[in-house]
Amino acid sequence: MAVFGVLAAALGTVGLVSPAAQLSMLGLATPGERGSGDHTSAFVTASSMAALNMGVYYVLAALADWRAFFRWTVPFRLLTCTVFTVAAIGGRAPEAFIGVGVWEGLGAVATGAALLYERRATTGAAPSQVRTGTT
Repeated sequence: MAVFGVLAAALGTVGLVSPAAQLSMLGLATPGERGSGDHTSAFVTASSMAALNMGVYYVLAALADWRAFFRWTVPFRLLTCTVFTVAAIGGRAPEAFIGVGVWEGLGAVATGAALLYERRATTGAAPSQVRTGTT
């Protein structure tokens, strides 16, 4: 959680400080001159601010050892994985978004696996009992 939070906050900061660098990392061209209706900078600013905030939330949750928050991130990171991957495959986003989707998916799986491992270790429950919620 903390590592993901620090990375998200760092990448959000990059986007706020240097939108061109953020666009380059995502495989997007940096517009030389903004045309009428080009809101690229607004979207980079908004997504970068969201990433910075999210990163801070993750770090604070890790410092507080807030397990409920960890559990909540799993389905939503899987949703993010799905949306970004489908957007890239469907041509709505650059291919680099597949990497973002994979990052989110692997993070969700790693978080879910760690939570399941901890639960098994602390309850001594058999795997079938953990899945059904019985002990």
